[in-house]
Amino acid sequence: MFPMIACLLIPGFELRAVLAGREELRGRPLALEPLPGSDNVIGPVTAKAAEAGVRPGMRLGEALAVCPGLCLLEPDPARVEAEWEHLLRRLEDVGIAVEPEEPGCLYFETRHVERLYRGIEQVLERALLAVGPFWGPCLGAAARRFAALAAASVARSGQALIVPERETEEFLAPLPIELLPMPKPARERLHELGVRTIGQLTVIPGGAAGERLGKEGRRAWELARGGSAARIQGRAPAAEIAESIVFPEAVANELTLRRTFSVLVERLLARPERGGRFVRSLALSARLAGGGSWRRKTTLRQPSAERGRISAALSSKLAEIPSPVLELGLELETLAEETGEQLQLAAAAGGELDARLAQGLKQGLKQVRTSTGPGSVCSVVEVAPWSRIPEARALLVPRDE
Repeated sequence: MFPMIACLLIPGFELRAVLAGREELRGRPLALEPLPGSDNVIGPVTAKAAEAGVRPGMRLGEALAVCPGLCLLEPDPARVEAEWEHLLRRLEDVGIAVEPEEPGCLYFETRHVERLYRGIEQVLERALLAVGPFWGPCLGAAARRFAALAAASVARSGQALIVPERETEEFLAPLPIELLPMPKPARERLHELGVRTIGQLTVIPGGAAGERLGKEGRRAWELARGGSAARIQGRAPAAEIAESIVFPEAVANELTLRRTFSVLVERLLARPERGGRFVRSLALSARLAGGGSWRRKTTLRQPSAERGRISAALSSKLAEIPSPVLELGLELETLAEETGEQLQLAAAAGGELDARLAQGLKQGLKQVRTSTGPGSVCSVVEVAPWSRIPEARALLVPRDE
């Protein structure tokens, strides 16, 4: 007897997060604008837009031609992340250990709270109540992870669908193969072979599916038969250590943003809540002047509390911000448990030579400064590399150290 796995699915979560608290937009045909650098396709759409024939993934021009009254909203990834975190905490507050897959999709096991709520139906009902009707959650429960996802995909908004273990293959058989995670070319090849449903895919031998469709096809075939009974790993709670700086006016100068980012790093590393622990992952966000937001995450290859390493991991992403910034924020998402630092058993090759060269350079600069006076040794700092005037691209800043 496998433990029951539940999947909570919120279709169009990114759009719902942008609409949270904006009552004036209810009942209108809405869609998310294409992301910068994407293929100019729209994101999730509301039910009103779907009734007019607009579908997620449509080209922007096609969507406007189908529905001239379509209203486009700017993506707000920072708002999406905040709403998703708030939703996860509401579920954890009622005793459910969640494993988030992506914003709008998560998994959890029911057996840990079945005794608390006296049955799996009551657990699923409590989860729906914790999420709330605004998000239109769909719940599916089954003995296998993919079967739970499929059940949530066909469940009605605000309802839960339970698939008993003995009925898993029978339940999956009539569902379309679009539910299976596989590349588009592999799905098109299956359509050419006349395979339209998951049940038709299971008829093909596993070896033939792998040979014809590759690794992804073999995995899709295994999922079509129910998939593995992988355990759910509850997430570790977020660190909740964040800093932000609001600008008096919109800033587009990359040098200003880099200096602001350095200040944010110093503030975060000085926060007492960190407790000396190393940083494992961070998130950089910006509130844009034209509306919406921008957000990027990164995970350090090795947890660290060094300002230079943290700055190097995220500062290059400042160039990706698409428009002027009103507010820049930095958040420590996860921290390592370790508070010490592993020292080297032996010095790296060439380390002694590098130290001697650095010391020699420092002494040489000191002698030049002594003989020529203060301000004679300068560093070149880029301030406007985009300028057409060569003299305006960089400044000479005296080095006093």
